[in-house]
Amino acid sequence: MTTGNPGPTRRMLLGLAAAVASTGLVRPSQAAGATLPAPVALDHALASALEKGNPLVVMVSLEGCPFCRVALDSYLAPLHREGTVAVYQIDMRSAQAVRDFSGATRSHEDMVRAWRVTIAPTVLFFGPQGKEIVARLEGGYIPDFYGAYLDQRLEQARALIKATRQANFSSKRAERSTS
Repeated sequence: MTTGNPGPTRRMLLGLAAAVASTGLVRPSQAAGATLPAPVALDHALASALEKGNPLVVMVSLEGCPFCRVALDSYLAPLHREGTVAVYQIDMRSAQAVRDFSGATRSHEDMVRAWRVTIAPTVLFFGPQGKEIVARLEGGYIPDFYGAYLDQRLEQARALIKATRQANFSSKRAERSTS
């Protein structure tokens, strides 16, 4: 049987944790304040991503949204910095112009409406013909799982892109052999 009161130790640890957190030294990410590029031409960004076997990843955000900041700083900005996946950011209320997948010029706000995005943040994964190819990541998931959900979606999207490429290659080969 243990003697002594664990109360003071627990209080000390909680006090220390609160003091450290209030200093701002501990943040959810080392990349706090990170930004992603706003796309100029989604059609070109998509073509470049697909050429590398990746989806085009677009984060729809809302200025001042704390959940958007966590998703951006902790997951999407580091992914963008790695350079393996094209990640862009579109603001829900921005009038900034962007060329869509068909080549038409629209505002960010119009794109968000066309995609029927109503929650910030929402992460979209686009494949061939500018179609969403895997389920969206909507809202601020529990931080411990967000990275796993993001990785899962990226793996699924890459597999679909690879399968589409192989199917297109096979059908082209079949057309050539019948001509």
